[in-house]
Amino acid sequence: MSEKSVSKFFGRTSRKTLLALLAGAAFVGTMGTGPVGFHAAYAEDAGAIKPSSPVQTLPNFVNLVKQVKPAVVSITSMIKADAVEGEGGGMGGMGGMGGMPFPFPFPFQMAPQQSRQQIEARGSGFLISADGYVVTNNHVVKGATKVTVTLDDGTTLPAKIIGRDGKTDLALLKVTSSQKLPFIELGESDDVQPGEWVVAVGNPYGLGGTVTAGIVSARGRDINEGPYDNFIQIDAPINRGNSGGPLFTQDGKVVGVNTAILSPSGGGSIGIGFAIPSDTVRSVTDQLRKTGHVVRGYLGVNAQVISPAMAKALNMPVPAPGAPPAGALVASTSPDSPAEKAGLKAEDVVTDFNGQKVASPHDLAVRVASVAPGTDAKIGYLRGGKPQTLTVKIGNLAKASNDGGIEGSASSGQHLGVSLTPLSGDIRRQLGLGSDVHGVVVNDVQPGSPADQAGIRPGDVIQSVSNQNVDSPRAAVTAVRGALAAKKPVLLRVLRDGQSLFIAISPDGTGDGYDSSSSNGGDDDDQ
Repeated sequence: MSEKSVSKFFGRTSRKTLLALLAGAAFVGTMGTGPVGFHAAYAEDAGAIKPSSPVQTLPNFVNLVKQVKPAVVSITSMIKADAVEGEGGGMGGMGGMGGMPFPFPFPFQMAPQQSRQQIEARGSGFLISADGYVVTNNHVVKGATKVTVTLDDGTTLPAKIIGRDGKTDLALLKVTSSQKLPFIELGESDDVQPGEWVVAVGNPYGLGGTVTAGIVSARGRDINEGPYDNFIQIDAPINRGNSGGPLFTQDGKVVGVNTAILSPSGGGSIGIGFAIPSDTVRSVTDQLRKTGHVVRGYLGVNAQVISPAMAKALNMPVPAPGAPPAGALVASTSPDSPAEKAGLKAEDVVTDFNGQKVASPHDLAVRVASVAPGTDAKIGYLRGGKPQTLTVKIGNLAKASNDGGIEGSASSGQHLGVSLTPLSGDIRRQLGLGSDVHGVVVNDVQPGSPADQAGIRPGDVIQSVSNQNVDSPRAAVTAVRGALAAKKPVLLRVLRDGQSLFIAISPDGTGDGYDSSSSNGGDDDDQ
């Protein structure tokens, strides 16, 4: 059986695959058996069977396209070649680790006279306001030193990155024009149903303004691409360069941002594409527009899927025949976390969150993240098989990564801009690290921060800070603050893809790195 990789269509070389999603699937063509009739081009036979109702015809998208196409843009990013070659791939914190799929190669060309130093790469986007805010994918502009937006009429405008969110693979840009720009509105993705017609517009292979159509195949797809996966699956053909482009319903509203496809060996479309729901887009871009970053709720539980045997041992209600047990089994709670303070314990099963059923740990994570920090939430859970409820004050995910938000001294006002998490057993397994490896894992990097500019990536394991070994986020924070207080660059020893390298970061964002396994730095240089 051939591998099929989930890939972003703008991007970086695919190195991980989503295996056997379509194992054994057979595709059978049919004609005349569906709602659309196929009429023969010969004279009608008097004895022919006639349909009892009018034959449905395929929809015509001409007027829709005329209305929405002016707001769809093409995006060109100038990206450091080493940023592309070393790209970690995943939308979320682990960047390709532990089964995360990688983006596949995208149509690009070397910038004139730049050789391998910069790459010109292309994607799609769309305007959401008359004053020039543009939505696209994070992976379209991540690592870009320059971004330009080309409007439907051919006008090219320089773009500023307002903010990026790696966990949902979304980014917000801003262009300035002397005229009001055409824009399109976000619709309600919760209203989209499988079987509904949708239209994709984008810039595949540099062919701006390309229109394709298809139907919604499924909703709520989790393709292991990020911690908050909730994709709309479509069969409209989308390809490399479509990343960041809009997905429309027939009312002209955007219900998704085209982001990834399932493709044999990283090739073109086979009719399985994925779009970020507009409800997620609205929440993320609203925050990026106001603050430049995204704040998420935090509960502080390590939860796992419940097997039928576990459900029986936990005295859970018997599910319907063939249905998997629903809920999130609490394996542990983080110290001083909202969950611990509220009274959740290991072996509790979370079944409801704010009145909504919790189907799985992933479902719980998505629901918690959508709640503003400081908000009270009501949790329904089972303890010893008995239903109980509690109220918890949701924390801030950015501040709650076990003191992982590395801040500089109060007087300097500087920060490195990374979020750290301990190197737990589960993360060790995901990263393929032995028990002898120590350090802390970079969970997130704030766009534009000193760490981002120096080349720190999600999934990096920081093993020492200024020659001090670190084995907890708190130890890393203390070491960083000490270096900043001494007004010295912070020297990090980082483990990345099995290779050690050093990266020096100054509070102003300058930094350099070299691969400690070679004398010349090789391909792991991070300038």
